[in-house]
Amino acid sequence: MSQVQTIKPAEAAAAPRGSDAFALKLTSSEFATTMSHFHRAEIARMAGWRDRLDRTSNWAITVVAAMLSVSLSTPSAHHGVLLFAMLLITLLLWIEARRYRFFDVYRARVRQFERYYFAQIFSPQPDYASNWLAIVGEGLRSPRFLISQRAALIRRLRRNYIFMYTILLLAWVLKITTPSLQREGSPLGFSASLLDTFRVATLGPIPGIVVVCGVVIFYLALLAAAFLMRADDGELTFGDVHV
Repeated sequence: MSQVQTIKPAEAAAAPRGSDAFALKLTSSEFATTMSHFHRAEIARMAGWRDRLDRTSNWAITVVAAMLSVSLSTPSAHHGVLLFAMLLITLLLWIEARRYRFFDVYRARVRQFERYYFAQIFSPQPDYASNWLAIVGEGLRSPRFLISQRAALIRRLRRNYIFMYTILLLAWVLKITTPSLQREGSPLGFSASLLDTFRVATLGPIPGIVVVCGVVIFYLALLAAAFLMRADDGELTFGDVHV
C-alpha cells in the first residue's frame, strides 16, 4: 500500500476557510476600518451595561432615602424599616455585581484596544503584547466572565454601597438610642440606657440583643469584604481611572 493511500482524509490539509481567505484579502485601510467599527460597537455595549449599573445604584440610593424618610420622620415608625432597607440594598448589590461582570467583559475589550492598538499608534513600543488580537478573537469565540461574582461584589461594595450601608447603620443606631425618635420616648436625656436600647431593638419575637449582635456581625463582614479581602484586580491594575 502506498504512502498516499495510508493518509486518512481527516489528516489531509484542510482547505482555507472562507473567513480565513477573506481575512487574508483585507487591506490595511479595510483592517483599520474593521477595527474602528468593532471598537465603536464594544464601546456601545459597554455603555449599555454601564447604564444598567447606574440604574441599580440609583435604585439603591432611592431605597435608602425613602427608608430614612419613613423611619426618622415620626416616632411611630419602627426601626425594622432600616433593617429592611439593609436587606433591600444587599439584594441590589447582588444584582449590580452580576451586571458588573457583563460590563467588565466589554470594558476589558475596549481597554485592550486602547492599550495595545491606539496607544501603539500614539506612542509605539517595540514588541508590546503582539498577541492581543488573538486574545480578543478567542474571547469572541468563547465569551467568558473575567471576574467572579465575589470579586464583583467586593468592587461594587467598595465603590458605592459601603457608603449606603454606613448611612443606614448610623440612622439605625440613632433610631434605637434616641428617645425622641421612639414610640415611647422620654424627654429626659439624649440617649436611652443600654437595657432600653436592647428593648427598643427587639424585632418581633427576636430579642434586641440578638438583633444588635446580628447587625454587628453583618457590618464586620462588610468591612472585612471591603477592606481586608483582595479581589483579582485584572484590568484595574493599569492606571487610576476606573469604574
